[in-house]
Amino acid sequence: MEALRREDPRRFGRFTVLARFQEAASAVQYVARDTGTGELAVIAAARPALAAVPAFRRRFQAEARTAERLAGGWVTPPLETGSPETGSLEASEDELLWTATAYVPALPLAEAVGIAGPLPERALRILGAGIAEILSRVHAGGSVLQGLAPGTVLLAEDGPRLTAFGPLGAAAAAEARPGGQLSVRLGYLTPEQVAGREAGAPSDLFVLGLLLAYAATGTTPFTEGPPEEAARRISEADPELDAVPEELRELIAGCLAKDPAERPTAGTVAAELALEGAAGLARGGWLPERLAAAVADQEARVRALEAPEEAGATGTADPAGEPEDAVPADAAPGAAAEPPEDAPATQTPTDPRATVATTNETPGTSNAAPGTATGPATNRGDIGEDRGTTRFLNTGPKPPRSDRATTHLALPQGLPPAPGTAPAPLPAPAHHHTYGSPAPYPAAALPPSATTAQGNNGNGNGPMVALPLPPAPAPPEGSATSRRTLIAIAAAAVGGLVVGGGAVAAIGGGETAAATDAKPPAPKPRRTLPGQPPEPRWSYSHPASESAPLTTALWRDRLLVVTSESQASAVDVNTGKRVWQRADAAKSQAAVVAGDLCFVASPTEFLWLAPKDGTVVHRVRYADGFTDLPDLQVGRLAGHSGTVIWFTGSRTVTVKAPKPKKGKKKAADKRVVQAYFFAYDIVRRAEVWRTQVPAGRAPGTPLYRVVAERSADLLVRQDAVTLTAAEVKAAKGKGSIRSFDQQTGKLRWTKQYGTAGPEAAVTGDEHGVLYAGAGVHLQSFEADTGKPLWRVEGTAGSAFGTPLVAGPVLHTTERSRQVGAVERESGRLVWRRSTEVPGIGSAPALTLSSSGKTLLASDATQVTAFAAGDGERLWKFQDIGAAEPKGATVSAPYRTLAVGAHIIVQRDRAFYAFPVA
Repeated sequence: MEALRREDPRRFGRFTVLARFQEAASAVQYVARDTGTGELAVIAAARPALAAVPAFRRRFQAEARTAERLAGGWVTPPLETGSPETGSLEASEDELLWTATAYVPALPLAEAVGIAGPLPERALRILGAGIAEILSRVHAGGSVLQGLAPGTVLLAEDGPRLTAFGPLGAAAAAEARPGGQLSVRLGYLTPEQVAGREAGAPSDLFVLGLLLAYAATGTTPFTEGPPEEAARRISEADPELDAVPEELRELIAGCLAKDPAERPTAGTVAAELALEGAAGLARGGWLPERLAAAVADQEARVRALEAPEEAGATGTADPAGEPEDAVPADAAPGAAAEPPEDAPATQTPTDPRATVATTNETPGTSNAAPGTATGPATNRGDIGEDRGTTRFLNTGPKPPRSDRATTHLALPQGLPPAPGTAPAPLPAPAHHHTYGSPAPYPAAALPPSATTAQGNNGNGNGPMVALPLPPAPAPPEGSATSRRTLIAIAAAAVGGLVVGGGAVAAIGGGETAAATDAKPPAPKPRRTLPGQPPEPRWSYSHPASESAPLTTALWRDRLLVVTSESQASAVDVNTGKRVWQRADAAKSQAAVVAGDLCFVASPTEFLWLAPKDGTVVHRVRYADGFTDLPDLQVGRLAGHSGTVIWFTGSRTVTVKAPKPKKGKKKAADKRVVQAYFFAYDIVRRAEVWRTQVPAGRAPGTPLYRVVAERSADLLVRQDAVTLTAAEVKAAKGKGSIRSFDQQTGKLRWTKQYGTAGPEAAVTGDEHGVLYAGAGVHLQSFEADTGKPLWRVEGTAGSAFGTPLVAGPVLHTTERSRQVGAVERESGRLVWRRSTEVPGIGSAPALTLSSSGKTLLASDATQVTAFAAGDGERLWKFQDIGAAEPKGATVSAPYRTLAVGAHIIVQRDRAFYAFPVA
């Protein structure tokens, strides 16, 4: 942390800048104070020269949206983002591009290792499990993070934090190139990237392995040596893990496997490191004493900062006591200038490098950031353009239409430019800086496809040149300019972490080749009518010879698992083709990832299925798994998180009547229902805990649902239909929420909330805020105290359905078929629109696309797609449905499931996969 420099901005929106926090390749971080609340924040402000590049702006905004989607857990939610007009390609260097997050006292991993050396095993487990939990959420949405580096992983008092959500945040270097191009040098490479292939989810696991090895040893897991050897070692050499704790060595070695298919998934890593979750393992503190003291010292210094005007001077004092130049009195507030030439490019002490160069836009490409509204947002009511034309579809499968965007690559030096395009000037020789000291950055050999091009000397030392794309038709598939990746490998070993050299590629549309959450949007199929849904990529009809589907669930975004009375089937979500069907697992529910297996719960047993063919790998019959509870009946799952599932089981027992007194008639024995709430680990296949709960009036299994999971407890609600008349009377028309301890299952408390009734829709978030229907309104409550926080007025004669938590927004649904969005913090209504289904019925069920851009509302009549940001109606879908026996009309409601870039829509036996933003 240091004092502000002359060129640093003094304000960002409502935030007053206090000091420089740290520098990164693409942005400078500042400590600031919210002038409205007085709370501290960290502002990440893009370097002005980079902010002027359209490709950088789009990528920066995309990574900010990713942070919003992942907010919660080990990701601090953004407070605000400021940027130039996203629809403009022209931006000057004094236009600020920034994002603000709440300040969390924490040390970067690299700094922590420098202070206290390698982390102990328990801290390593918490660090790895926390990051793996984030990666699991990213990969579940079909994205790749590429935001891991020792400078982007922070160690806070309660656990790790991640501060970067894409290549820009984790960049070791970034620079604007001639022609509106962007060069980003990543911190890490993986074997597949060295070979010229794109990064995938396993690539994040390789980098996680590197980070854990570094945190465990303080050095690289690959032997250091000449830079030209680093890339070869990444591809060929075995990592040196002798200094890694033995208990973690096998897992880290698995992450560092050369073959991506051999690496574990993020969920598996999280489970193996901390079965109870990173938060559970971190309870009671997790940092070594020296690091805990350093974090506390940082917090004290930050909280002691005063704003420049509060300090009574035009200059600012360095927290470390070093003076800084005063700012001229006539300097414009917020004015930004480029850093001085002697300013360090980065303070990240580790520098394994990979470069991605991004070209300027192709003609006709939209300039707006993906998902950014180009018109004014609607804040109240159901107004604006109506795009709600219904499309009826009852045909069979239609041929999929390509949704792949045309990708143009820049050419390496020597390849001929496209017709009519002048070659771009050669960039200056590449250098990198470590702690301010310049050092040459040699390049290793290019792949054969590039080294044979005219102008390359064959030794790989020719620089990569990103050429601007001409206004010409796209080149034919397979030509030099349409290749997906052109790689130049460079290597260096800096600061103890292996530096795998540089992957240099340039693509059109202003996105990096490694873009994970904001790739150029797929071209939409041509529509003949506004509101017409896109063509389905595939459709699947469940065979009429089998009983109708009972449950559907997604397994790892790869399989759609469908169960019926007689069969369990799996459908490939990419093709719509059935992969397998088996009589085992009939009537099952869920489809939970258990390591590399698919876990399902049937009416009589737990099953672990091989995803390839559906064979049963393990089974646990309830009679065998719970021997002390004979005749246990297990109901539907109440919820799951990671490797733990929660469910309720019950059984009926006979309670013998006491022996009657002399002369009295013996009373009859009683049949009593006993119910238990269970936590069960599906990887270890072992019960974690159980606690007895009210059985309710049902002779079978009471139905419980987890409405919120917090680090310390679960908030659980009992289904109203299982309450006895006495319980309903005692509740006085109010519903109850129970809190169960995460570790022991002990009931901690039972509370009621306002006028929320037993049947009112309720959900909660990880912070312990509940959102419940209260009469015709939606109200939020503080779970632990029952204190009301805000209320949203409902529609007359209606009631709210179960809302959907999505980052800083809560999506709402009403029986009057109104769908909307409100701010979680304040309850302010952002937008509200109707699905246009008339009358009062069941509230539509809500599903958010994996990107967070499209909200789907499903009821018994149709599926309606809305733009999640502003509520614009996009399209509607209705299907006549497969004919039931004897020609009966299909009345099954629609269901939607988000998988990657698609939404799977089900109505009874029919399934459709629609591409969505």
